Amino acid sequence: MQTDQLSATFSALADPTRRAILARLASGEASVTELAQPFAMSLPAVSKHLRVLQRAGLVSRGREAQWRPARLEAQPLREVADWVEQYRRLWEERLDRLDEYLRELQPPEQRHDRVDP
Repeated sequence: MQTDQLSATFSALADPTRRAILARLASGEASVTELAQPFAMSLPAVSKHLRVLQRAGLVSRGREAQWRPARLEAQPLREVADWVEQYRRLWEERLDRLDEYLRELQPPEQRHDRVDP
């Protein structure tokens, strides 16, 4: 995974309209007109958002006669999830250590042994 791809993905995801477009595309491909319906913006404005998503590799466009459906490309999201996962594990380990430390600070009669499922 390239850092530039990750940066492009995060940049594209920074806008709530683009995130909403991706959420809509998660349920299936759609035209620009269909994607524009929930927003108070012009079709060219939605098309600009789609171009940003395309450059980030999050959306691809097909061609079926006059219809150019947009579809979600999930691989860049997988790369973001993989990148975030390493930090989730780090924080879980830190929180586990904090939990252990806090239990050590308690008097013995107040300690509750942690039982993992």
